[in-house]
Amino acid sequence: MKKIEAIIKPFKLEEVKDALSEIGIQGMTVTEVKGFGRQKGHTEIYRGSEYTVDFLPKVKIEVVLGDDLAEKAIDAIVKAAKTGKIGDGKVFVFPMEQAVRIRTDETGEKAV
Repeated sequence: MKKIEAIIKPFKLEEVKDALSEIGIQGMTVTEVKGFGRQKGHTEIYRGSEYTVDFLPKVKIEVVLGDDLAEKAIDAIVKAAKTGKIGDGKVFVFPMEQAVRIRTDETGEKAV
Protein backbone atom coordinates (compact mmCIF):
# COMPACT_ATOMS: atom_id res chain seq x y z
CA MET A 1 0.00 0.00 0.00
CA LYS A 2 0.98 3.63 -0.52
CA LYS A 3 -0.02 6.93 1.03
CA ILE A 4 -0.12 9.83 -1.39
CA GLU A 5 -0.10 13.40 -0.10
CA ALA A 6 -0.65 16.18 -2.61
CA ILE A 7 -0.39 19.89 -1.87
CA ILE A 8 -2.32 21.82 -4.52
CA LYS A 9 -3.95 25.17 -5.23
CA PRO A 10 -7.41 25.34 -3.62
CA PHE A 11 -9.31 26.04 -6.84
CA LYS A 12 -7.99 22.77 -8.34
CA LEU A 13 -9.54 20.56 -5.63
CA GLU A 14 -12.71 19.63 -7.55
CA GLU A 15 -10.73 18.73 -10.68
CA VAL A 16 -8.36 16.51 -8.68
CA LYS A 17 -11.26 14.89 -6.81
CA ASP A 18 -13.02 14.13 -10.10
CA ALA A 19 -9.82 12.75 -11.68
CA LEU A 20 -9.27 10.41 -8.72
CA SER A 21 -12.88 9.32 -8.77
CA GLU A 22 -12.58 8.42 -12.47
CA ILE A 23 -9.83 5.91 -11.73
CA GLY A 24 -11.79 4.30 -8.91
CA ILE A 25 -10.48 6.00 -5.78
CA GLN A 26 -13.39 6.33 -3.38
CA GLY A 27 -12.04 8.09 -0.32
CA MET A 28 -9.65 10.87 0.57
CA THR A 29 -8.92 13.31 3.34
CA VAL A 30 -8.72 17.02 2.49
CA THR A 31 -7.17 19.65 4.75
CA GLU A 32 -6.85 23.38 4.25
CA VAL A 33 -3.21 24.28 4.85
CA LYS A 34 -0.87 27.24 4.37
CA GLY A 35 2.67 27.18 3.11
CA PHE A 36 5.19 28.31 0.57
CA GLY A 37 7.94 26.84 -1.56
CA ARG A 38 10.12 28.52 -4.13
CA GLN A 39 7.52 31.21 -4.72
CA LYS A 40 8.15 32.50 -1.15
CA GLY A 41 4.82 34.28 -0.95
CA HIS A 42 4.14 37.72 -2.37
CA THR A 43 3.68 41.32 -1.31
CA GLU A 44 0.36 43.13 -1.08
CA ILE A 45 -0.66 46.68 -0.33
CA TYR A 46 -3.36 47.24 2.27
CA ARG A 47 -4.43 50.77 3.20
CA GLY A 48 -1.28 52.19 1.71
CA SER A 49 1.12 49.89 3.56
CA GLU A 50 3.02 47.12 1.83
CA TYR A 51 3.28 43.80 3.62
CA THR A 52 4.51 40.33 2.77
CA VAL A 53 2.21 37.33 2.62
CA ASP A 54 4.58 34.45 3.37
CA PHE A 55 2.12 31.60 3.74
CA LEU A 56 -0.23 31.02 0.85
CA PRO A 57 -3.47 29.04 1.12
CA LYS A 58 -3.19 25.48 -0.21
CA VAL A 59 -5.12 22.23 0.05
CA LYS A 60 -3.59 18.93 1.17
CA ILE A 61 -5.15 15.75 -0.17
CA GLU A 62 -4.30 12.43 1.48
CA VAL A 63 -5.13 9.10 -0.15
CA VAL A 64 -4.18 5.57 0.93
CA LEU A 65 -4.42 2.96 -1.82
CA GLY A 66 -3.01 -0.25 -3.20
CA ASP A 67 0.31 -0.34 -5.03
CA ASP A 68 -1.48 -1.13 -8.30
CA LEU A 69 -3.33 2.22 -8.29
CA ALA A 70 -0.49 4.44 -7.05
CA GLU A 71 0.99 5.46 -10.41
CA LYS A 72 -2.45 6.09 -11.92
CA ALA A 73 -3.36 8.26 -8.94
CA ILE A 74 -0.13 10.26 -9.15
CA ASP A 75 -0.65 10.87 -12.88
CA ALA A 76 -4.28 11.86 -12.32
CA ILE A 77 -3.35 14.35 -9.58
CA VAL A 78 -0.54 15.93 -11.59
CA LYS A 79 -2.64 16.32 -14.74
CA ALA A 80 -5.64 17.73 -12.88
CA ALA A 81 -3.69 20.12 -10.62
CA LYS A 82 -1.25 21.50 -13.20
CA THR A 83 -1.64 25.10 -14.34
CA GLY A 84 1.94 25.52 -15.53
CA LYS A 85 2.49 28.40 -13.14
CA ILE A 86 4.60 28.65 -10.02
CA GLY A 87 2.93 27.26 -6.89
CA ASP A 88 1.12 24.34 -8.56
CA GLY A 89 2.18 22.13 -5.65
CA LYS A 90 3.84 18.80 -4.94
CA VAL A 91 2.97 15.12 -4.64
CA PHE A 92 4.62 12.96 -1.97
CA VAL A 93 4.42 9.16 -1.88
CA PHE A 94 5.01 7.12 1.27
CA PRO A 95 5.01 3.36 1.89
CA MET A 96 2.05 2.39 4.08
CA GLU A 97 2.65 -0.57 6.36
CA GLN A 98 -0.80 -1.19 7.76
CA ALA A 99 -4.37 0.07 7.76
CA VAL A 100 -7.24 -1.03 10.00
CA ARG A 101 -10.92 -0.25 9.53
CA ILE A 102 -12.12 0.34 13.08
CA ARG A 103 -15.75 -0.66 12.52
CA THR A 104 -15.04 -4.11 10.98
CA ASP A 105 -11.46 -4.87 12.06
CA GLU A 106 -10.50 -5.35 8.38
CA THR A 107 -6.80 -4.86 7.74
CA GLY A 108 -4.55 -4.06 4.80
CA GLU A 109 -6.04 -3.02 1.46
CA LYS A 110 -9.48 -4.31 2.50
CA ALA A 111 -9.52 -1.58 5.16
CA VAL A 112 -8.94 1.12 2.59
